[in-house]
Amino acid sequence: MHLKSLELSGFKSFAKRTILEFKTPITAIVGPNGSGKSNVSEALRFVLGEQSVKSMRGKRTEDLIWNGADGAPRGNRGAVKIVFDNSHHLFNLDFTEVSVERVVYRDASSEYLLNGSPARLRDIHELLTEAHISHGGYHVISQGEADRILNASIRERREMIEDALGLKIYQWKRAESEKKLLQTKENMKQVESLRREIAPHISFLKKQAEKIEKAKLIKEELAGLYREYFAREAAFIAAEKKFVADESRDPRAELVTLEKELAVARGESAKKKDSDAEEKLRKLEREASVAREEVNRLARDLGHIEGECAAAERALKERKAMHSRKSVAFGEVEALAHAVEVETVLDRIKELLRAFVEKHRSAPAVGEASLEKEVAALSEKRRVLEVESAAAGKREKEAREGVERLRAEMLAEQDSSREAEKTVFRLLARKSELAGVTRALEARASAADHADADFKRELHEAAVVAGRGAVQYEALPNDTLNPPKSDRVEQEERRRKIERLKIRIEDSGTSGADDVLKEYTTATEREAFLARELADLDRSALSLKELITELREKLDREFTEGVARINTEFQKLFSIMFGGGTAKVAVVKALKRGTRASADGEEDEAEAFAQTVAETEAAEEGVEVEVSIPRKKIKGLVMLSGGERALTSIALIFALSAVKPSPFIVLDETDAALDEANSKKYGDMIEQLSAHSQLILITHNRETMSRAGVLYGITMERGASKLLSIAFEDAVSVAK
Repeated sequence: MHLKSLELSGFKSFAKRTILEFKTPITAIVGPNGSGKSNVSEALRFVLGEQSVKSMRGKRTEDLIWNGADGAPRGNRGAVKIVFDNSHHLFNLDFTEVSVERVVYRDASSEYLLNGSPARLRDIHELLTEAHISHGGYHVISQGEADRILNASIRERREMIEDALGLKIYQWKRAESEKKLLQTKENMKQVESLRREIAPHISFLKKQAEKIEKAKLIKEELAGLYREYFAREAAFIAAEKKFVADESRDPRAELVTLEKELAVARGESAKKKDSDAEEKLRKLEREASVAREEVNRLARDLGHIEGECAAAERALKERKAMHSRKSVAFGEVEALAHAVEVETVLDRIKELLRAFVEKHRSAPAVGEASLEKEVAALSEKRRVLEVESAAAGKREKEAREGVERLRAEMLAEQDSSREAEKTVFRLLARKSELAGVTRALEARASAADHADADFKRELHEAAVVAGRGAVQYEALPNDTLNPPKSDRVEQEERRRKIERLKIRIEDSGTSGADDVLKEYTTATEREAFLARELADLDRSALSLKELITELREKLDREFTEGVARINTEFQKLFSIMFGGGTAKVAVVKALKRGTRASADGEEDEAEAFAQTVAETEAAEEGVEVEVSIPRKKIKGLVMLSGGERALTSIALIFALSAVKPSPFIVLDETDAALDEANSKKYGDMIEQLSAHSQLILITHNRETMSRAGVLYGITMERGASKLLSIAFEDAVSVAK
C-alpha cells in the first residue's frame, strides 16, 4: 500500500481533526447525501495541488474552511495532510514515509509542507509527477466528473491520456526547453545590446584604471604602514589596559579593606568619646557616700542599743542575785495562816506549806520578767542593727571598689581612644595615598580608552582609504606588550607618514579606487563573458532545438504506443461491460475553428465544410473516442444513454489505469448510474484494478461496498461531518 492515511482538520465540513487510514487495496466511504463524503475526494485534490476553488465546489478560498455551526465556532484555517509509504521508494526521497500537507487561511493565503517543512507548489507537483500522481486527470474522479473524459474536447482528452501515460514530464521538459530557447534568443539580443552599451563605459573606466594603478602602489605602501602601525598600537593599548588592570587590582582590594577597617576604627573612637563612664562614676561615688553615712548612723544606733542592753543585763543580774531573798506578799501569808487554822489534819497542813513554798521558790522575782523581755528585745534590735550595718558596710565597700575599677577603666579607655584616633589617622593617610594611585591609574585607563576609540576610528578610516587589507594586521608577540618610550616616538613618526600618504592619495583624485577597478574588471570580464556567452547561446540554442525535436519525437512515439495499449485494455473492458462491441481511442486533427479530420481520412459533411472554410489554418492533434454497442447502431458518443456513457467512461478510465497504474485512484460515486447487473461487472473490474492501484471508493452501491476491505462511514452531526467506526461484520451485512 502506497497511501497510508489522509488527515482533515477544519477542511469544509470536517470541523475536527479526522484521520482516514488506508490499509487495504480497496477502501469504501459511505454515508447519506450531504454528509460530506465528497469532501474527502476534494480534500485529496486540494492537498495534491488543485488551484481551482470552483472545481472543489466553492466560490472563494474561505469556502474551503469550516464555517461554523451550533456549538462549534468557525475555523481560521483548513488543513489536509496525506501520508505515503515510501519504503519502496515511490518518491525519490530518503525517507520511509512522506507527508504532503496543504494549509489555507481565511485571508486566502496558503502554504505547503513536505514532511513538515515549507515547500513550493512546484516542488510538490514535480514530486508527485515523478510518482505518477496528479490532482486532476483520472486520479481523482469526483462526483459528476466520470463523464468528463467523454465530454472533453479532443485536445483536453489527449492531455488526460498523456497525463495517464506519464508523459507530462516530457511535456514539461519540452515546454521548459522551448521556454529556454526563447529566453536564449532573447538573451542573445540583450547580449548584443549590452555589448554596445558598455563599450563607451569600458573606455572611460580604462582611463580611470590607469590613474588608479599609479595610486595603487601608494595605497600598498600605505596599507603596509597601516598594518605595522595598527599592530603596534593594538599591542600598546593591550599593554596599557593590562597594566592598569594588574596595578588596580591590589589598590582596589586594599581600599575595600581600608574602608572596613576605617569604619571599625571610627566606630571605636566614637564609642570611647560617647561613653557614660563619668556619669557612672559620679553615681557610684554618691552610692558610696550614702552607704558610708548609713554605716555611721547604724554604728551610732548600735552603740546606744549596746549601752541599753548592757544596763538591762546588769539590772537583770541584780534581780537574779536578789532572788534568794524573795519577799512574799502579806495577803498570801495571811491566806496561808487562815488555811492552816481551819485545817486540823497535820498532813494537810504540811501539804499546804510545801505547796506555798514551791510556788514562791519557782516564781521570778518582782520585775525580773519584764527585764528579761527588754533584754531580749534589745538583743534582737542589736542583731538587726549589726546585720544592717554589715550590709551597709558591704554596699560601701562595693561602691568604693566600683569607683576604683571604673576610674581604672576610664584611664584605659582614654588610652584606647587615643589609639583608635591614631588608627583612623593612619588609615585615612593610606586611603588618601591609594586614592592618588587609583586616580593616576584611572587617568591612564581613560587615556587608553581614548587611544582605543581613536584606534577603532582609524581602523574604519584605513579600510575606506587603503582597503580591507590595511586593517588585517597580525598581533605582535607578548614580549612587545610593554614597548619602550622610544617606540612611541617611532609610532608617532609612522602616524605622520600615514597622513602624508593619505594626502597624496587624496590629491591623486582616485578615492574609491577599489570600486572603480572592480567595476573596470567586472566590465571587461563581462564584455568577455558576453562574447563567450554569444557563442555559448548559439550552441545552446542548437542543443535546445535538438532536445525539443527529440522530446517531441519521444512524446509522439510513446503516445502512439500508449494509445495502442489503451485500446487493447479499453476493448477488453468495454466487451466485459457491454457483452461485446468495439471501442477505441483514435488520434485526430482538429482545426482552430473546431473542425477536425480523422487520422484515417474519414470525415462528415460538417467537418468537410469547415475544413474547406479554414483550409489555411493549422490543425491540432487530439483524441476521439469511438464506440460500437452490440445490437445498436451508434454513431458518436452523443447517442449513448446515461448508463452507457457511464460504463464507457468507467471502462476508459480503468483502461488508462491498467496501462500506467497510478499509486491510488479516487472514484466518487462513478457507479451511481449503474444497475445491479452492471454493478457486479463494475465490482469485478474494481477488484482487477486494485491489483495495480489503491482504490478509494465513495459510493452508495452495496455491490461496490462488498468489494472493499475497509468501510468508513460518514455522518452529519450538528452541521459537521463525523467519521464512524463500523465493525467489519456489520459492514458486510450492510453491504449485502
